[in-house]
Amino acid sequence: MDFKDQIKRLGEKVLKLREQIQTEEATKNAFIMPFIHALGYDIFNPDEVIPEFVADIGIKKGEKVDYAIQRNGMPVMLIECKWCNDCLDVYSSQLFRYFHTTQSRFALLTNGVSYLFYTDLVEPNKMDEKPFLEFDITDMKDAVIEDLKKFHKSYFDVDQVLSAASELKYTNEIKAIMSAELAAPSEPFVRFFTKKIYPKAITEKVVAQFTEIIKKSLHQFMNDMINDRLKSALAQESAATKDKEISGKAEPEPVVQEEPKIKTTEIEKEGFFIVKSILRNTIDPARIYYRDTQSYFNILLDDTIRKQICRLYLNTQKKYIGIFQEKKETKHEISTIDDIYGHTEALVAAATFYEKEKEHLNYIDK
Repeated sequence: MDFKDQIKRLGEKVLKLREQIQTEEATKNAFIMPFIHALGYDIFNPDEVIPEFVADIGIKKGEKVDYAIQRNGMPVMLIECKWCNDCLDVYSSQLFRYFHTTQSRFALLTNGVSYLFYTDLVEPNKMDEKPFLEFDITDMKDAVIEDLKKFHKSYFDVDQVLSAASELKYTNEIKAIMSAELAAPSEPFVRFFTKKIYPKAITEKVVAQFTEIIKKSLHQFMNDMINDRLKSALAQESAATKDKEISGKAEPEPVVQEEPKIKTTEIEKEGFFIVKSILRNTIDPARIYYRDTQSYFNILLDDTIRKQICRLYLNTQKKYIGIFQEKKETKHEISTIDDIYGHTEALVAAATFYEKEKEHLNYIDK
């Protein structure tokens, strides 16, 4: 089994077992140790993987990071682990303290689902505030797997990984800026485009007018790109089918199957991508899922029906979006799927409600 297949299979395992894992130790055993093994390291060989690695901090002795990966007797990556349902945002400072006490150039913060890779691109021996590589193992893209492969024991080279990390850092930051501008165009961004097409003086009133025009244009452009790719893929599939027919090779008769009652339409997929783009600055996009039904198209947080964000009713003459406010659905009629952007605030409130609810329950438990 190659590296890509190993990572994909581990992602499937995490998705299947996550709800059953109740402790940090269980997370390490079920998810994180298999991940280290997938990177080619022998988790039972202390010359390669050291559990409870001592990283003394000043006068504080006996401070330990969960794992350290060693090469040639030197730590090259520190790994700090958390329970699979923990949010990692509050733990980077802990890893930051460990980082500068060792000669390691890389650090990994993970809960077995989300993986955050850090290095010291800004200041030597001082861990950067932002990770240069971040992913959800249950939703891995091929390009990310290729980036991760650089950490495999067989390919690991500090200089090459640092060079790739630098490029990834800036690539991710540019993507984040583009995502933010797509959701809410800034004034400089609006002025840049307005100058290209508007011949008169650009006043505040003009900027306000063009902000909505540019925002709508950007979303239409993205939708057109998605549709063009879908059409291209379908055209290639059709051409491949014709080539088979022309070749004269006998093909087995296809088994006629009953048409499925639930069929996800292209307009529903477009609606899903619009909602996902609206929420991407508030919620990790990897946490947003959909489940189709005969009556409506469900968009969920964390792939659980207990966290419904909205429902789309797009396959009828009249179209609606049903947004959940504190778990109660309110339906709004829409003319086109672009009208979904007009409900941005309500969608963000629906998605963040579950995060606030979780924080409230955690507070009560304490």
